Amino acid sequence: MLVDSHCHLNYPKLVERQAEVLASARAAGVTTMLNISTREREWGDIIATAEREPDVWASVGIHPHEADQHPDIDTEKLVAAAAHPRVIGIGETGLDYYYDHSDRARQQASFRAHIAASRETGLPLIIHTRDAEEDTNAILAEEMGKGRFPALIHCFTASEAFGDKMLELGLSISISGIVTFKNAKDLQATAAKIPADRLLIETDSPFLAPVPHRGKPCEPAFVADTARFLADLRGEPVGTLMANTSANFFNLFTKAHA
Repeated sequence: MLVDSHCHLNYPKLVERQAEVLASARAAGVTTMLNISTREREWGDIIATAEREPDVWASVGIHPHEADQHPDIDTEKLVAAAAHPRVIGIGETGLDYYYDHSDRARQQASFRAHIAASRETGLPLIIHTRDAEEDTNAILAEEMGKGRFPALIHCFTASEAFGDKMLELGLSISISGIVTFKNAKDLQATAAKIPADRLLIETDSPFLAPVPHRGKPCEPAFVADTARFLADLRGEPVGTLMANTSANFFNLFTKAHA
C-alpha cells in the first residue's frame, strides 16, 4: 500500500491524460490519492474526480496565492463544501511570503478561516508555508490554544527548528520529491529524523518530480521513487516506510477508508 497524500490531478499536464496517470499510479502500487484544491472554481471538478474514482479523495480550500481573489470564502462556505462524502481535508491553505501573490493580512485571514473550518468539521488542515515560518507558527500556536484541530505541513521544506515546533503542536509532516534533490541536504537531515508516526509522503503533482524524473511533469506514480529514497535515508525497509506512511495518512484523514 502506498498513498500520495497531496496531488493536483485536475491541473494542466495531468488532467488531459488523467486516466493514464491514474493507471500508472495503480501499477506503481499507489492505492490512495488525495486530490487537492487551490481555488473555488476547482472544487466541482475535483469532487467529481473523487466521485468517479474510488481510490481518489478530495479537499476543499483556497491556496494563499489565491486569497485576494476569494474574499468571500469563509468558514461557513468551507464547512458546507466539506460535508460532501468524498471531501476528507481542508486546504491547501497557509502563508506564502516568497511570492506574495496575495496581501499578507488577507492570507492570514483566509488561513484562520480554514483553521476554524478544520476545527468545526474535524477534517485535517493541509498547510502550505513558504518564507513565513514565524507567522505560520504564531497563528497555529494561537489557534491551537482556542481548540485543537488535526493538521499537516505539506511539501515540507522549512527549517528543522520549524519542523520541531510543528511536531510539538501535534502536526504531521509530509515530504515531497524535493527530498531527492542533490541540493536538499538540510531537508534530508530533517526528514531522516521525523518520528515514524508523523511522516507522510506526497508528489505535489504535476510539480517537483523526484529523481530520476526531474524535468518531467510529476505524477502520483512517482511517490514510489520518493518512498524508496526516503526509506534509504532513514535506514528503514521500504515496505516499512510505505506501511507506516499509509497508516499515518488514514489515522490523520479519518474520513477516508482504504
